Amino acid sequence: MTNSSATSLALLGGKPEIATPGSHFSWPPIDSRDIEAVTGQLMEAVSIPDRSGIVADLEDALAAWLGVRHVVTTSTGTAALHSMYAAAGIGPGDEVLVPALTFHATATPLLHLGARPVLVDAGTDGQPDLDAAVRLLSPRTKALVAVHLWGLPENADALAAFADEHSVMLLEDGSHAHGASFNGRLVGTYGQAAAFSLNGPKTLSAGEGGFVATDDTDQYYRLLLHGQYNKRCRTEIPTRHPLAKYATTGQGLKLRIHPLAAALARAQLPRLEGCLSGRAACAERLCAALEDVPGLRVPRLDPAARASWYALPLRYESAALGGLPLARFLAAVHAEGATEVDHPGSTRPLGDHPLFRTPRELIPHYPVAQDPTLGDCSGAARVHASTVKLPVWHRPEDSALADAYAAALAKVARHHKELL
Repeated sequence: MTNSSATSLALLGGKPEIATPGSHFSWPPIDSRDIEAVTGQLMEAVSIPDRSGIVADLEDALAAWLGVRHVVTTSTGTAALHSMYAAAGIGPGDEVLVPALTFHATATPLLHLGARPVLVDAGTDGQPDLDAAVRLLSPRTKALVAVHLWGLPENADALAAFADEHSVMLLEDGSHAHGASFNGRLVGTYGQAAAFSLNGPKTLSAGEGGFVATDDTDQYYRLLLHGQYNKRCRTEIPTRHPLAKYATTGQGLKLRIHPLAAALARAQLPRLEGCLSGRAACAERLCAALEDVPGLRVPRLDPAARASWYALPLRYESAALGGLPLARFLAAVHAEGATEVDHPGSTRPLGDHPLFRTPRELIPHYPVAQDPTLGDCSGAARVHASTVKLPVWHRPEDSALADAYAAALAKVARHHKELL
């Protein structure tokens, strides 16, 4: 890594700020505890059809960590969202308010259930505009989905109040936000249920996996029937329950987590708090270094919020840099060696995706009358168009790398006129 006093941009032939090649960020951190847990599970069982062994252990640990009554693990975070919506009784004719700016899996399961995603535009802070949401309510509105994007928690109190006032369910997509909280209450405990991803880069990782958390016992049984059929349903659903007769088949979907993935997540969970503390320190360091850099605006957290810092989103202000296009700015940043800085691709306004404009070309059974309601998502488009995100490291020894990334961004901003 070179000194940040260099005056010539690497894109124009100067010396790069970061000389170390290759990937600068990897996740999850794997050590001997993870290897021992996974290899031990490999020797014990690689298929668990009921709630026993490592699956029961992980679900119990996640429930205790969140302080909820029930957790059901799944094969992916998308599967968790699908099961959550199905167990909530969402189906054809129902409308669900979904943030317009999110990863597509927040809403795609709704298409497969025949429900209509109704996109809520983003305000200037990137969070859903609840005033706009009020105007989108209809007699068919069944739920509102909170998405804690990049691990920055939404105002859960305001969302819960909105749901109560308008008699809709509050459901949560906590895929980026393990351990994030608002007013001391963890993300995933505000709604009737919450779905989480355990995909590779998530702050709590199983490599691939997910889970749903809920305090609602009837919804728990319906979660089991959606993707955990036969032994688990027959063991856990009381014979007197009206749906117990479906236990052998459930809905016919198998969405169970793999035991090796469960073992990895279980080994990672006790270290999550330490990783989150490390990420918080790194995010604070990056924000302090970038606070006064022209053209970049650091996130402002509500004082009641604690972020998990899945990523650090910056707002790019082209006008402050003479109208320099974001693509040109990023090309210069990458040339400085800060290759992990990026503009979000798949996480973008949902209306950008063909699947939400013409779903029946890919999902022929999707009801004609239930096309997604795209509406005015200009706020979400503006937020996405100006978002630049950085990785957030968790180890103290990565502080120098974080500093170098901040220096690379500052260098390009400082010399932006050379790029015009």
